[in-house]
Order: sequence, then C-alpha cells, then structure tokens
Amino acid sequence: MKLLDKILEANGKFVKPGAFPPLPKNPQKQFAIFTCMDTRLVEFLEPAMGIKRGDAKVIKNAGNTLVDALHGGVIRSLVAAIFMLGVEEIFVIGHRDCGMASVDPDELRRRMLARGIDPQIIEDYVPDLSRWIGAFSCPEQNVAAVTGKIRRNPLIPKDVPIHGLIFCPDDGHLDLLVNGYDQVKEK
Repeated sequence: MKLLDKILEANGKFVKPGAFPPLPKNPQKQFAIFTCMDTRLVEFLEPAMGIKRGDAKVIKNAGNTLVDALHGGVIRSLVAAIFMLGVEEIFVIGHRDCGMASVDPDELRRRMLARGIDPQIIEDYVPDLSRWIGAFSCPEQNVAAVTGKIRRNPLIPKDVPIHGLIFCPDDGHLDLLVNGYDQVKEK
C-alpha cells in the first residue's frame, strides 16, 4: 500500500461526523506563532505552550527564517493574521538542534543535481543556495534576527509585540530571547 493510500485510509477511520465542533477562523488567543517545520515540534510545541487547536495561527518554514523580509510568504501570512484575523502578538520560536544551522550548500547542490535539477536553473534562480535556503549557524541568533526583521517591517504595526523564544525539542522547555513588550510603541 502506498503512502497516499495509507493516509486516505487513516482519514476514513478518523472522520466521525459531528465529533469535532466547528471552530472560528480567528485564533482564540489572538496570537501567531512563526516556527520551524521540524517534525519534532508536531504535537509538542503547542501543548508545551498551553495552547490547543484553534488558539493560535501557526506559520512554519525551514528554520523559521525570513529570506525576503518584505515580500515573502511569512510576512504576507502575518499581515493577513493581524489585519484579517485579529492577531495581536507574534511569537518567533526557533529550536535547539535545528537542521538549518548545519546546511551545507555544496551538498544541497549535489543532491539537487543528483535528482535531475538542471545546474543552469540553480544558477539562474538560486545562485546563493545558502542565503536562499535560509541557512544560519546559531538558532538563537536567527531568532533574534528574525524578530528584528519582523519588527522593522513597515507592514507590521508598531504596537504588535514580537517575541523571540527557543524551544527544546527533547524536553519541551522554552527560553525567552526577545521580550516583545519591551519594544512595543504604545498606541
């Protein structure tokens, strides 16, 4: 049985009409989380924060990085969350042992080429693979840099706190790096 078939079979067993009450689109706790796509955070980060389904908007990408701090999808999602869904605070949450802290752009290029990606395409579209993929060396520094980029973005209101935290994917504890309340300009 292929993976798609397994997923559809599991879904058929999961869905029970009326078992899940409808939730509103707006987050119940009026905040957004921007974090990494690391699988160790699934069903772990939210309970560690004391939140559940429907409480927060969660945006994920590799390494919780901002490659395009003005026009990228993360900023677009945060703008939509703030202006359309009532988000009042943003939490940037990196994590220890992040794979993006050890990206080898030469190895990435080799793997892309081995899978049939044309080298000219790489050169034309992403000549600096390290920058494009959002590689960094220190998760704490990345969180601080990302919170700063969001804070300076002209599309993000100055009264929205941008917090920065580091999560441990082994035991679930959070360390505060940036207290967004310290940088908020009062209305």
